[in-house]
Amino acid sequence: MDIETRIDLITRSPTEETVKLEELKQLLETNDHPVAYDGWEPSGLVHLGTGLICGYKMMDLIQAGIKFKAFLATWHGWINNKLGGDRDAIKKAANHFVSSWKALGVPVDQIEIVWPEEIYDDIDYWNKVVMVSREMTIMRGRRTMEIMGRTEMEARKISDLLYTPMQVADIFQMKVDICQLGLDQRKANMVAREVGPKLGLWKPVCVHHHILKGLIRPPVWPFPESSEDKKKAILEVKMSKSRPEGAIFVYDSPEEIAQKIKNSFAPPKVVEYNPLLDIVKYIVFREQKEFTVHRSSKFGGDITYASHQDLARDYGKGSLHPADLKEELASFLIKRLKPAREALQRDPEAREIVEFLKSRMES
Repeated sequence: MDIETRIDLITRSPTEETVKLEELKQLLETNDHPVAYDGWEPSGLVHLGTGLICGYKMMDLIQAGIKFKAFLATWHGWINNKLGGDRDAIKKAANHFVSSWKALGVPVDQIEIVWPEEIYDDIDYWNKVVMVSREMTIMRGRRTMEIMGRTEMEARKISDLLYTPMQVADIFQMKVDICQLGLDQRKANMVAREVGPKLGLWKPVCVHHHILKGLIRPPVWPFPESSEDKKKAILEVKMSKSRPEGAIFVYDSPEEIAQKIKNSFAPPKVVEYNPLLDIVKYIVFREQKEFTVHRSSKFGGDITYASHQDLARDYGKGSLHPADLKEELASFLIKRLKPAREALQRDPEAREIVEFLKSRMES
C-alpha cells in the first residue's frame, strides 16, 4: 500500500484534524508500522461516539498498517471519580468497551488492549509523570481540565492535576507515534508535542476525530456570540453516557432508539448545530453512499441523497422536515445496531455488565 493511500485512511472521516500532515507523511516514510493509540476513561455504557466513531478510526489505522493500542484508562476514571470511584465497577466498564467494539465489528484480535497496571508497575513511567509535571505550570494543568470533562476552575484535588501529566506519560511509555483521540483530548496531546522534545523524547503526530453531538437541547440556545462561550456550550452537550436521554447506546432497544431520536433536538432549517445531521454525516455516509428518506407523496415522496451536503442543504431550506429525517434515521440506527445488541445479549458476561452499568446509571 502506498503512503498516500495510508494517509487517506488515517485521515479519513471522522477525522477532523491532523497535527501535522507533513509529520505524518515523514513518519510513514521512515517507519512501516508506527504505533497509534486511543484511550478511554471507562465510566459507563458505550454509545455511538465511543463505539462506532472510535471503532471506525481503529479499523482505518489497522487497515493502514498501523499497530493500534487501545488503552483502558481505569486509573483516570478513578481519579475522575467515575462510578463513585469504585475501581471494580470501572474495570467492568472497561471490559464493556471491548465487548461492545467486538459486537460492532471491530477486529479486536488485531488490537493490543493495554491496561494501566501493565505500564504503571514500572518506575520509569512515574519518572515520566514527574518530568512532564515539571514542564507544566499549575495554570497550564487547569487549562487542560477539558480532557476530563471539567472546566479549569473545577480542579479541586491534587489528583485532578495529575490527570494530564499521567495521560502524557502514557503516550511516551507506550511508545506512541500517533495519538488518535477525540478532539476533546487535544490539549493533552499538545502538551505531549510540546514537552516531548524538551525531555529528549519525540513529538507525536496527533489525529483527532469528531465528537458526536448529544441529542438534547443545549443549555444555552441560541448559542452565545462569544466564541469561547459557544465552545463551552457545545462541549456541554456532546454525546455522553452521563446524559442517557441524549445518547444512543449500542445495546438500546428499537423502541428506545426511536423514542430518543423522536425527542431529539433538531430545529427546522437549523444546520449549524443539529445532532441528527451530525449522525448522518459521520455515521450514515461513512457506511453507505446513499441515504433515502421515505416520505408520503403529499410531502414530496421518497428522496435519495448522495451526500451529507445535499441533505443538509435541503434541511436548511426546509424542504426536508425534521420528522421525516428522524423517522428514517431511527430506522437506520435500529438496523445498524441490531447485530451488536443481539451479540451483547448472547454473551452472558457482556449482558451482566450491561445490566450492572445500567443499574449504576439509574441509581
